[in-house]
Amino acid sequence: MPRFLTRAAFVLTTFMIPAVASAHTGIGPTSGFVHGFAHPISGIDHTLAMVLVGLLAYQLGGRAIFLVPAAFVGIMMVGGVLGVAGVDLPMVEIGIALSVVVLGAAVALRIKTPTTVAMAVVGLFALFHGHAHGSEMPANATAFTYASGFVAATALLHGLGLVAGFITARLSDSRGELIARTAGGLAALAGLGLAIGLVA
Repeated sequence: MPRFLTRAAFVLTTFMIPAVASAHTGIGPTSGFVHGFAHPISGIDHTLAMVLVGLLAYQLGGRAIFLVPAAFVGIMMVGGVLGVAGVDLPMVEIGIALSVVVLGAAVALRIKTPTTVAMAVVGLFALFHGHAHGSEMPANATAFTYASGFVAATALLHGLGLVAGFITARLSDSRGELIARTAGGLAALAGLGLAIGLVA
């Protein structure tokens, strides 16, 4: 257990790097990567959804541990391309908020669903998240470096969710389940707040 807590702390520390680096972002590739990396962790909506994907994947177990986060990242890149290209996608912000609600509820209720269904659901939501990332790409960034940044940050957030799932699973059955259910429920409530504008 201490080993996994150490890894979790390392991941959390990694998340702080863009905030520190933002004062000296440089130009070109450095700036693009940093902006891309910072985007998913700069808003609670993206952060919650991506951590929940990892937590849900761990709860589902088996192949879902790898396939569900991979589906999110893959479809998110498609959404990013659409955003960069200026292709309109309706109700992006609502889609992002609903992703937090649905994923939070799935974690809270410990919903067991086939891996393919989970991949389809997270993929749909990933399209909205990716579009939001792509449409906000800075003018001085290249698409490749910017996308590399938000893909890396997303993978780290999924990893944090997987670590959280592992840690709660190693607690006593009642404690671990209560923590996971509570976290999912609070996230779903935050998603509702995002959807109606109570949470920024």
